[in-house]
This record gives sequence, structure tokens and C-alpha cells, in this order.
Amino acid sequence: MKIAFLTPEYPHEKTGSAGGIGTSILNLSHGLVALGHQVIILVYGQSEDAYFEEENIQYYKIKNIKIKGLSFYFTQKKVERLINKLYSEHKIDIVEAPDWTGFTAFINPKCPLVIRENGSDTYFCHLDNRPVKFKNKYLEKRALKKADAIIAVSHFTGTLTNKLFQLKRPFTVIPNAIDTAVFKPSIKESSKQTILYFGTLIRKKGLLELPEIFNLVHSKNKEVELVLVGKDSPDVFTGSKSTWSLMQPLFKSSAMEKVSYLGAVTYEDMQGLIQQASVCVFPTFAEALPVSWIEAMAMEKPIVASNVGWAKEVITDGDNGYLVHPKAHELYASRIIELLENTSKQKEFGKEARVKVVSTFSTLVVAKQSVAFYKTMITS
Repeated sequence: MKIAFLTPEYPHEKTGSAGGIGTSILNLSHGLVALGHQVIILVYGQSEDAYFEEENIQYYKIKNIKIKGLSFYFTQKKVERLINKLYSEHKIDIVEAPDWTGFTAFINPKCPLVIRENGSDTYFCHLDNRPVKFKNKYLEKRALKKADAIIAVSHFTGTLTNKLFQLKRPFTVIPNAIDTAVFKPSIKESSKQTILYFGTLIRKKGLLELPEIFNLVHSKNKEVELVLVGKDSPDVFTGSKSTWSLMQPLFKSSAMEKVSYLGAVTYEDMQGLIQQASVCVFPTFAEALPVSWIEAMAMEKPIVASNVGWAKEVITDGDNGYLVHPKAHELYASRIIELLENTSKQKEFGKEARVKVVSTFSTLVVAKQSVAFYKTMITS
């Protein structure tokens, strides 16, 4: 089978950095290639039009067309022509795109088009309690209505997306995946106690709750350190250019001495930081199905995460992690303290977490589910 992924981002040195959408496509692509399928990555928003091939994956970099007021539409039509050319040349059988900002709203491919719901702008604005741009909501709804089929990375995401757009589209749940051969536990143990958060520093991921939580942990444990990893971002509510600058005054002075912000790091360095962590924390308000949680779980790290929406589709509270509402600061802190004081529970949660990841979120498992789904589209 020949599968194309249309995306605004992909984590490669030639295509730029990426967030969850790009990382999930990378993981799935490698799983599909391992199963013997052909993969093409179409990345728009690039600085040039270019083609290259690497590790049995073909890449097309697509430069956006710049015409005042019409750039979005004409870039869509440029992408449409490329997709249809590849299809006519028998280089692709099906194309998949994310729901984010509804890029496929005016694309009419000759092959089946699948939308994978990783969380639209409308979806995240709703979870973040802020208004969505009319244009984005219109385009996202149109793209979903036009798609031949829908995949949702979680049941929560698929259900809420239908509700927000007043749609009744059926969807198939196929989660995000990670490579469990890359993210695996280490036999090395760190002598330091470290709490790790990794992901974007942004309000919707609970980063303004984390200082208050850590203050409570620090009051009981003066030695534990908090390590923050990920790119900083502006705050839409205050207009601040930096969420990190909003976080710092929220830490008590003595707690702040135990906080390290490392910024963005490489994929390889991230694995090392997860290995060194005692506990990973994700007090987020808005996700679809977070790859970061799965990566930490695969490396047998105990997690204290948000109990919002999608969370129970990843973690079973008290079995392979703890789920707590981000604003329940005292309970959140007590769960972290409990794990820091109980290394046997850390290991118990970690072992169970990896079992869940291997059986449910590994690249080959998810790739096989995706292939089975694609086949129904091509043969129907």
C-alpha cells in the first residue's frame, strides 16, 4: 500500500521542528515502512519546493504561494495538483491529513482522503476556554465534512469534535504511537530525586498550575528538583511573550532554586532526561492523546497526569499512574510525594505502564490498525 501524509510539520532537519502532529506521523510512518508499505510525506509551509528520500520514506517540501488574501486557497490548490499527480502516477493510494486549521477544506483529491483528529483549533480553544477564529472553525468543519473517513486518536477527541461542529460523522479510534524499541527503560538509576515535565510551556498544558504544585512538594521535600523541558510560548490571555516569565514569580524563592528550565532539547537528549526522572508530571487541560505521556510510560516512569477527558484512555488511575485534576494542587502534590517516598510503587507503576504501551501504543500495533482501516477505504 502507498500512503501519503499531508502535514504542516515533520521532525526532520530538512523540514524543521515539529510538535505532536509531526511526531505522531513520524512514528506511524516508520511502523508502516516496517510492515512493507510505502510512505510519502507532504510538508507544506516550507521555504522551498524540494524532494528527497531517506530511510525508504519520500519527502516533498511544499512552498506556500504568497498572494495577499488568497495564499491559503492557492496553496491548497497547489497541494491538490501534487496529490492528484502522484495518484495518477500510481505513487499513492490514499492520503491522510490532520484536522488542525482545516487545510484540506478546498482540496479535492482523486484518491480517498482521511482526516486524523489530533485536535483542531476549535477543539483546543474549547478546552482552553477561549474563542476560536471564525475562519478556522469554518475551514475545520468543511474539511471534516468533505473527508472520506475520520480517524480520532481518542474516543474523547472524536466525540467532542462531533459535538463542537454539530456533526454526526462516524469515526474510528486509532491512537498515536511510539517506537518502544527507542523509548525503553534503562537499567541505570539516578541517585537524585527529579520531577520532570516535558512539552511546550503553555497555559493549556497546566504550566501555571505546576509552580503551585511544586511549592507544596518542596515544602515536604527540600531536595527534590523540578526539570522543565520544551519550547517557551506566548500566553494568549495576558499577552505575555513568555509563559516561563509568568511561571517564575509563582514559585516560592526556595523552591525556585530547585527548578531548572532547559528549553527545547533533541529527541536523543530527551530520552536521557526521561531516564533520569523519578516522576513525570503532565498537569494539562488540553490534549487529544499525548505522545509525551506514552513516551514516559514506555520508559517505565511513574506519571502523575491530568484526569481530564482523554486521560483514562491512556492511564488507569492507581494502576499504571495517577490522574488528578490540575487545579487540585494539594492532591496533585501528595501523589507526587507518595511516589517519591515509595520506590517500589514507582517501579510497579512503571512496569504496568510499559505493558500498556507495548500492547496498545507501539508503532507496529498502531500501524497494523491503520493499514486495516486504509484497506477498507481503498477497496470500498
